Amino acid sequence: MSFPLASIAVYSSVTFGVFSNTQRFISQQRYGDSNHAPALSDLIAASMVAGVVSVGIGGPVDLIKIRLQMQTHERMDITSPHLGPIHCVSSILRQEGLAGIYRGAGAMLLRDVPGYCLYFIPYTVLCGWITPEGCISPSPSSVWMAGGIAGAISWGTATPMDVVKSRLQADGVYLNKYKGVIDCISQSYHSEGLKVSGIARKKLLLGINL
Repeated sequence: MSFPLASIAVYSSVTFGVFSNTQRFISQQRYGDSNHAPALSDLIAASMVAGVVSVGIGGPVDLIKIRLQMQTHERMDITSPHLGPIHCVSSILRQEGLAGIYRGAGAMLLRDVPGYCLYFIPYTVLCGWITPEGCISPSPSSVWMAGGIAGAISWGTATPMDVVKSRLQADGVYLNKYKGVIDCISQSYHSEGLKVSGIARKKLLLGINL
């Protein structure tokens, strides 16, 4: 847990910062005022940029977290165990090169780009609805409520692709099972059907081979 805990603050602040700054930049270019209320197209563009940037930072973080979580005592004799995040990164770079650090990046793009659109847009709209007229900014309770609802919408739709991303990142530790995103989706659907999302996340949490 040390690596995701140490990096989550940076990851979240950069992603949210990119969204806010991109939104203000678009408003400045389109309306001449960075504080102008954004249109739906502005929110979509800013959310997509934030999603792309999140993959660049979050891809390696997720990969290392999954690789370390997959290490179980029963399987320590199958592969050389990673001694920590730094050792995990060096092992991946040595065995798979720079591309190995971004294993599953395609699936993560398909998760995060629409996922952040379905987070930031509902969040912005809900904050606008909840905030009384005349208030400069939403109250803390409005932010919490809007953030919670937007988070549920986002992850409810992003979970299937998150499963694909996790399976691709876990692939290659004990065996190579998938040829790519499409192959992973196809194999997962044919073997487990539409319930694959719930089953796979339970297995991942329990450290069972995906």
